[in-house]
Amino acid sequence: MMTDKYCPRGEIKKLEVKMWNLKVKDADLVSYNQCFQELALLCARMFPEESDKLDRYVGGLPDMIYGSVMASKPKTMQDAIEFATELMDKKINTFAKRHAENKRKLDNNNQAQQQPPKKKGVAIAYTVGSGERKEYAGTLTLCNKCKFHHNDQCTHENQAEGIEARGMVYALGGGETNQDPNNIKDDIEA
Repeated sequence: MMTDKYCPRGEIKKLEVKMWNLKVKDADLVSYNQCFQELALLCARMFPEESDKLDRYVGGLPDMIYGSVMASKPKTMQDAIEFATELMDKKINTFAKRHAENKRKLDNNNQAQQQPPKKKGVAIAYTVGSGERKEYAGTLTLCNKCKFHHNDQCTHENQAEGIEARGMVYALGGGETNQDPNNIKDDIEA
């Protein structure tokens, strides 16, 4: 053979090891078939008979089709390759259909659970607590204009002149809620 004459013995050994470890990766049977046939030509002395080559080929197939190909008892490499390719195509199509069905179900569930779009410029604050209002314990004086505690001159705009905070406040827990929009900050900081 030409490989005996022109290929170094060490390189042939590497190819033989590659042949023994060859398996289908990521359901890519076409690449496996091509690589197997190339290696089988270069490592012809590994397979004195066709049945040896068939056994090695089927041994590299994935578990999901291995049993079916063995049960079909192919007589030639061509039979084994054609049957394995047909089985793999069916498996891939089945997986693709299941994936599409599951995605459709997931999309339908997500649409049913989606919340309606929120209005722009509206804030919602949630507080968890007993609902009891805490008294201010600091030393700053209460400003009559903005209803905040500070020492210096008030820099806040008068909220009573049409500039009001927009939003909803929910208190989770027992007690009453204070729905005065001017006192939201005090409730949040408390």
